[in-house]
This record gives sequence, C-alpha cells and structure tokens, in this order.
Amino acid sequence: MTDIFEKSKRTHYSNEIGPELAGQTVKITGWVHEIRDLGGIVFVLIRDKNGITQLTAPSKKLSEEMMADVRAARKETIITLTGTVQESAKAPNGVEIIPSNIDVINVSKLPLPLDPTEKVDAEMDTRLDARFMDIRKHDVSAIFKIKNEILHTARNYFYDHDFTEINTPKLVASATEGGTELFPITYFEKEAFLGQSPQLYKQMMMATGLDSVFEIGQIFRAEEHDTLRHLNEALSMDAEMSFRSHDDMMDLLEDLIQNILANVQANCQSELEDLNHELDIPKEAFPKVTYDEVVDIVNSHDVEMEYGEDLNRAAEKVLGDTMGSYYFITEWPTAIKPFYVMPLCDNPEKSTAFDLMYRDLELSSGSQRIHSYDLLLEQFEKKDLNPDSFTKYLQAFQYGMPPHSGWGVGVDRLTMVITGAKNIRETVLFPRDRRRLTP
Repeated sequence: MTDIFEKSKRTHYSNEIGPELAGQTVKITGWVHEIRDLGGIVFVLIRDKNGITQLTAPSKKLSEEMMADVRAARKETIITLTGTVQESAKAPNGVEIIPSNIDVINVSKLPLPLDPTEKVDAEMDTRLDARFMDIRKHDVSAIFKIKNEILHTARNYFYDHDFTEINTPKLVASATEGGTELFPITYFEKEAFLGQSPQLYKQMMMATGLDSVFEIGQIFRAEEHDTLRHLNEALSMDAEMSFRSHDDMMDLLEDLIQNILANVQANCQSELEDLNHELDIPKEAFPKVTYDEVVDIVNSHDVEMEYGEDLNRAAEKVLGDTMGSYYFITEWPTAIKPFYVMPLCDNPEKSTAFDLMYRDLELSSGSQRIHSYDLLLEQFEKKDLNPDSFTKYLQAFQYGMPPHSGWGVGVDRLTMVITGAKNIRETVLFPRDRRRLTP
C-alpha cells in the first residue's frame, strides 16, 4: 500500500503548470475528466482541485503499450501522469503533457451518478444524493473554497480584535428564545433539544469577564420551511461584546463584512471566475433605515404591512428593490423581538434590535442585550415565559453582569450572497431540510 502513495505523489497541481515549464518533466495526479480519441491522437483531460491539465498522446510518438494505457482511461478514474510539458495554445493553461508513464490509482465504476463535466445538468436532488461527485465540479467546489475564505477571514478578524473563541453546547434543556420550533431528542431519562442559538450562553459568557467572545457553529430550527433560503441545520457566526452598544456592534459587523469581501476579492479570483460571479462591494457606509420607515416604504409600493408585523416575502422584495445591497433595519418594535433585547431608553416601545440585510435577504440580527435581572423578569412576564425554565441563565445576571451587545450572522446565507448562489443548499456540504437527512 505504501507504493501507491509513492506512485500518486504529484510534483504540481494543474494551475502550477504553464508555458514557463516547457521541456520539463512533471507528475500530476487527478481524475479523468474527459477523453477524446481521434484515432491517431488521444486527448485526456485530467482534473484536480485547482484546474484541468491536458494529456496529449500522439500514436506516432508513443509506444503501442502507452497508447493502450491512454485509451484504457475511464472517466472519473484516478490516474497519475508523468510526462514532458510542451506549449499548446488550445490546451488549458496553454500547455499539454506528453506522457512517459501512466499509473492507474483507482478505477471508477460506470455509469456515473452525474456528469462532472457539467455538459448534462442534474437536478438538485441528484446532485445532493451524489454530493461527493457533485463537488468535483469546479463551479461547485468554488463555493466551498470561498466559504473557507469567509470563515478564515472572520476568525482572523476576531482574533485581531481580541475576541476569545468559545464552543457552547448544542444539546440544551430548554428553548433559547422561548419558541416552539425545536427538535426534541431523548437524553437518557429526560427530554432535551437541539440548540436554536448560542445566544443565552454568549450572554452568560459576558459575566465571566472575557469581554468579547465569538462562536462559529451549527444551529437547529424545526421550522417547516420549503424555500431556497431556509435550512433546518445552519452555520451561525455569533459575536458578543461587553461595554459595547448596539451601534458599536453594527459598526463591527459592517467592518467584518467589508474585510470578508476584500479578502474574497483578493484571494478567490479563480473561484469567482469559475462561478462567473462579480462581487458586490459597497463603496459607502451601509445605510440605516428604521422599522417605521420600512413600514412606510413597503406600504407606498402597494404591499400591505401593519406596524408590529415582521417582514413577509413581498415586503422583503420591495425593500430589496428600494434599498439596494447591504443595509441595516433598526429600531424594531420591542414586542416582536426576543425577551433579551434591550428597549430604547427614551422609547421602550422600540428596541435596540437591528437586522443586516442584503437586498431582500436577512443576513444577521443583533441588539444591545438586557443586563438587568429585574428588567429580564419583566420581559419574561410580558412574553408569557416561565423564569423557572431559565434559572441557570438568570443566575449570571445576579452577580455583576456588564452591559453588552451582540449579533449572529447566517454564514450559509452570507455565502449565497458572496458566491451568487440562488439556493442555500448550494452553500452547504450536506444540507438538512424537512425532507433530507442523508447523505
């Protein structure tokens, strides 16, 4: 078995082989992408994670044995090719490789579950059922390379701003926000739930003196959606800061998004080209629009929205067409926000809550949080919640809880925006919705 690793050890990836290597011997390993046998010459395209390289086999220059090896190539079989680079204007990267040796590493079964050459479109269900092969397509893998850049940038941003990364439980005893959209599970002799959000734990961390924390982790919502923008398991990026207002957190979020966009633009050009997508990078500060103004905007476009309602799809579309790309909605009514959201001190009917939107898509929600134990108890009563279900959470507010604010970002939705994906399932390796629990 050790020999197979020696055989498959490459000297270059596809994108590292250009005309400057003409005359040199290289060794590449990848999947057979496509084969064209023209009789006297055979072309084999070999795909790796970074691109495609052309193997050119002219029968007049190669032995019968070598030609037989080339013609035996089967689509999606893994091969290692050793050969000489020569310039070829029509080949990928302007070069082709004339083989001196071919090692078959693993033969693929036929027929394939889908076509990785993208010449035949596959339905979303077919793609997700054979996700391991779907991601071999460069326009699909590009999404996950960009998502990696988003997460890499975010983590570095948090570390550079003196945040501490935390990991909170995903098995919880009660609802985060008092809702009913929970996945119950059997936990030994008790009932437990999959966590909706790390919100309560983030707030408890503010009582520890760490001041600034972040988490990137899974959240679970038992909502019976069947849309292009909802999943039942999603990736959330959450931040919480002591002694920072909701305005400070909006500034932080805007700066983080701008950093992510700049890094994707700088480091993911080939992936954006694979996706044929141009980044939307705002040149000015994200505008802010109050909830009251939102109601007026929506109603002025003949879409009915009453004060105190959340945004429906029609309202979101109107707002997206009116506001453009990134913008904040501020001063939401306190009555429709979770119990932990701080009301505005000069107008308690309105709150410090804000949403970050991209056109008609909500990307993030945040607020200043209530840090007063007595005010929290008032909110529990107003929202008909039982404080006994939140005993451990409330305990943290009785021994010196600092004022604090925070937000959560839907990473999968942010990836949709940055990659131009139209379906959130495109941005998740193995998505979970109301119908899909495998693979």
